[in-house]
Amino acid sequence: MKPRLAFFSFACCEGCQLQVLNCEDEILDLLVAVDIVNFREAMTEKSEEYDIAFVEGSITRESEVQRLKEIRERAKVLVAIGACSCIGGVNMLKNFMPLNEVRKLVYGDKAEWFDTIPAMPADKVVKVDHYVRGCPISKKEFLEVVKSLLQGRKPNIATYPVCVSCKLAENVCVFDKGMVCLGPITRAGCDPMCPSFGNKCLGCRGLVDNANVNAERDVLKERGLTVEDILKEFRLFAGYSDAAK
Repeated sequence: MKPRLAFFSFACCEGCQLQVLNCEDEILDLLVAVDIVNFREAMTEKSEEYDIAFVEGSITRESEVQRLKEIRERAKVLVAIGACSCIGGVNMLKNFMPLNEVRKLVYGDKAEWFDTIPAMPADKVVKVDHYVRGCPISKKEFLEVVKSLLQGRKPNIATYPVCVSCKLAENVCVFDKGMVCLGPITRAGCDPMCPSFGNKCLGCRGLVDNANVNAERDVLKERGLTVEDILKEFRLFAGYSDAAK
């Protein structure tokens, strides 16, 4: 029997699942080796029998905690995909505001109809076996993780910062363009898309292992950012990390 893959959504835009569909020709090759049994973006059929679960989105309601635990119990392997599932993502911004105020801003006079809890990444609720990072994810990295699971090996995933990728791509450092950037402390693997097109790294892939956050703070201060400005930079995607507190 071929391995059965299932995709699930929590608090997110589902853009990472759309990236999976954007694999196009590669998906056709993938379907030779696996069966996709649950994927709301692509099919209406559903099954509660699966081997590998891909989870997108952060956890923001009590009911989602139990649902994620049930998915974990059924899956032999659970993979977090996208910034929201891997590190909490932009949904973490609500954690720095009173939750009742957030509910009123979103739902108005119907706020009491909806429960909410502080947003958190998937691995704060269940054990996560692998991560496909980014906002949205890299198609190349997604395919690498799937292939590694099918081949029974460790995925070949970057463990160095975005700055290394920028140097390899021969990009002019955005700091030299008068901008600020989280590339020195952010995990690579995006080929580095944002700096290559003239934008700063926002940190959507999360902190690199053993990130020198204090040095990054010093660099940002030298560029004129206040403590509040620096926290805003960190909190956009890395709100669950100590760097944002």
